[in-house]
Amino acid sequence: MRVGYARLATRLVSLSQWCAATVLSMARAENIRAVVQGVRYDARSSFLRGCADAPQAVRRVLGNGSANWCTESGVDLSQRNDWRDEGDVEPPDDALAALEIIDHETAARVGEGVAVLSIGGDHAITHPIMQAMARVHREMTIVHFDAHPDLYDELDGDRLSHACPFARIMEEHLASRLIQVGVRTSTPHQREQAVRFGVDTYETRSWDGMLPALSGNVYLSIDVDVLDPAFAPGVSHHEPGGLDVRQLLGALTQVAESDCTIVGADIVEINPGRDINDMTAMVGAKLVREVLGMMLS
Repeated sequence: MRVGYARLATRLVSLSQWCAATVLSMARAENIRAVVQGVRYDARSSFLRGCADAPQAVRRVLGNGSANWCTESGVDLSQRNDWRDEGDVEPPDDALAALEIIDHETAARVGEGVAVLSIGGDHAITHPIMQAMARVHREMTIVHFDAHPDLYDELDGDRLSHACPFARIMEEHLASRLIQVGVRTSTPHQREQAVRFGVDTYETRSWDGMLPALSGNVYLSIDVDVLDPAFAPGVSHHEPGGLDVRQLLGALTQVAESDCTIVGADIVEINPGRDINDMTAMVGAKLVREVLGMMLS
């Protein structure tokens, strides 16, 4: 079965490489500045699966008529023709094949002037997305919102676990700076890793709500469990004591008002199977609107 997945990955990668220039050329011709992609992958989740269903759940509440498409700053996304939804990447469970497919599918969409917003999926997807981003954008700063640092060298023998992506990203020098906000469950090992990689960590217990100065290319990675479970119950890992939605939106506003360019983002770890009345899916939809609006501003 692993051989079959490897062959599938090779074929899809070849197709992706062949059409990438055409896709980006068409996007530029149509003045597309941002694209949305779902990434239906949760095979590296350590506790519960179900995050692969999040792209459909978020899209469903985005389009069910309960809210409009306007951002808080007044951008009406329904009236903009400079973004589009590219549908879903649906990789197999096999880790190496899946991560290669995510990398190359993202590479077919990212380019100078075209930002990519990904709806996960578990946090393992950020590593291959950043591999694709780093081939186009240099010296990126990652602003990472999460209850967990996701800096394990390995978890239960798995170096591609959703608990490890930022260790892989920093080892591979895919980003020049990593800022983590909302962390409240860091192990001694992960604290050592944060020191090793020079991470700027803002723990929930002591964070004053302010981000450091930002400039250049910025990638946003939002694990929805950065929020207290009272505001986002539909996640796999409930970690009490988190941010509220307004605190997270306030931090995003600081990013939007800084001297930086948002080149990409992901919103991950929503698990619809644990949600209550679509509360978390609606939070995800809100974040999609706000981040997309930031990319287009």
